[in-house]
Amino acid sequence: MTTRAGIRDVAKAAGVSVTTVSHALSETHRSRVSPRTVALVRAAAEDLGYAPNRMASGLRNQRSQILGLVSDEITTTPFAGAMLQGAQDAASEHGYLLMVVNSGLDNELERQEIRALQQHQVDGVIYARMYHHLVSIPEELRGAPTVLLDAISEDRSYSSVAPDEYGAGESAAEVLIEAGHRRIGMINDQDDIPAAHGRRAGFLAALERHGLSAPPHHYLTVPPSTAGGRKGALEMLSLPDRPTALFCFNDQMAMGAYQAASAVGLRIPEDLSLVGMDNLELIADALLPGLTTVALPHYEMGSWAVTRLLDEIEKPGLQPRQEKLLCPVISRGSVGPPS
Repeated sequence: MTTRAGIRDVAKAAGVSVTTVSHALSETHRSRVSPRTVALVRAAAEDLGYAPNRMASGLRNQRSQILGLVSDEITTTPFAGAMLQGAQDAASEHGYLLMVVNSGLDNELERQEIRALQQHQVDGVIYARMYHHLVSIPEELRGAPTVLLDAISEDRSYSSVAPDEYGAGESAAEVLIEAGHRRIGMINDQDDIPAAHGRRAGFLAALERHGLSAPPHHYLTVPPSTAGGRKGALEMLSLPDRPTALFCFNDQMAMGAYQAASAVGLRIPEDLSLVGMDNLELIADALLPGLTTVALPHYEMGSWAVTRLLDEIEKPGLQPRQEKLLCPVISRGSVGPPS
């Protein structure tokens, strides 16, 4: 039977002490060792097939090396993969296991799931939402290391990460302004949520910065669906001074705007330019021409939330931080100069 390599074997192979090996392979104490020594130790560990005993490490630190992620409907959305992958990759990089539970918007089930995670002695919890909105912290999480993912709270004692909605609205407007458009409309979500408010504010700020304005009839709020986008676009495109470009709250609404443009005989982008939001590739890549859109940083948010949670676990007195991440523009074929 092959004997599993231990930390002393790695120390001997690398020509360093056991303590140096421990520090070199630890996320927390690696800064105590020179980069050259870290590389040397890692190479020796890889050659010997050595992996740190996380269970023993957890016992020494009185930690389980497990994090919980509590979501509402994330696992049933198209964005789940990127957000969960970002969180999973960050947890794995630091030697942690990520346990994910999904409440399906059932508050009682959510409470039960949080208690179940606590029974597994998770070291901290990511409280995640399907889309960016204001939340109340469940009582079960009070006092426990918790970071909000794609959500904010009026209780600023919790760190949070969300998209920079204001910046996203600005970027969408800038793309259309740079293409030469001066009559630019917006079809927004009718719901009272931070995403709708932030995107509108950023959009209007960019117009104002360029000496432009959006008359009231060039701004509509509708349900955030393909049908809503189609209805809103049909209404706006029937105006005598119709916009030559539209920014839609999400890609589904932008798809509805494509349908509306076709129905009234307008070509994209020759007669109407469009920018969406989300970078939902099932839609954005499938439309013809492809939809220029502003992407939500799902992977980056998942990674940031886990990294921040681990920082707060290591440093209990760390001040909470509310982070907003950049939303990049993904250019395709739906934007051109006005006809």
